[in-house]
Amino acid sequence: MGSKGQVLAALDTVSVNEAVDWAHKLDGAVAGLKLGLEFYLANGQLGYRRISATGMPIFLDLKLHDIPNTVAGALRAIVPLQPSILTVHAGGGLAMMKAARESAAENADKLNLKRPRIVGVTVLTSLDDKDLAAVGQSAPVSDQVKRLAELARSAGLDGVVCSPHEIETLRRDLGEEFLLVVPGVRPAWAESGDQKRVRAPGDAALAGADYLVIGRPITQAPDQRDAASRIALEIGAALGQKAG
Repeated sequence: MGSKGQVLAALDTVSVNEAVDWAHKLDGAVAGLKLGLEFYLANGQLGYRRISATGMPIFLDLKLHDIPNTVAGALRAIVPLQPSILTVHAGGGLAMMKAARESAAENADKLNLKRPRIVGVTVLTSLDDKDLAAVGQSAPVSDQVKRLAELARSAGLDGVVCSPHEIETLRRDLGEEFLLVVPGVRPAWAESGDQKRVRAPGDAALAGADYLVIGRPITQAPDQRDAASRIALEIGAALGQKAG
């Protein structure tokens, strides 16, 4: 995992066998796999280990959000699974994010394992300004994302999850080393689904996204590997055009 615009395929299913099948089909065609709350609650660590046994990097998207001590304890349980990237909600606050970062580092060191990179979820891509206002957040989405991203950096997190529309601003303000993990990415030939703030893969990569989280356009395609390859070609063409 290293260059811009790498694809993490979201295996949004509760079926371990289906997820394993997708993983094998996508091996070498994507940079890694995303496992979310639905899969983890249905299958737990045993299900997770079935997927990690494929050898592909795992983005474990649990969006942890609790008091600092509880989140630190959750990290103690998660570190032995060796996910490449893990999410916490940036809205949990500075102390919670620091506790996550410190627990991850401490427990990885004890077990002689590589520390998972921790990224803070800013504003879900299913939400817009009206949704934030409905829960008492008067600032527009763009301002809230920026505020939470800066808080995540202050807490020592490795990066954030943001929508494609905040990439340029966060990249400019937070630098090249700060990871931007971006869902809400849809090629032109796919439906946007329940995500409101979307963008094409090539555009998102060109804007500076490190990782593009893409699920249904890949997993629901008749040929998952072909769909992933089409997206990779789109990303490569956009980045190549910039380099040229």
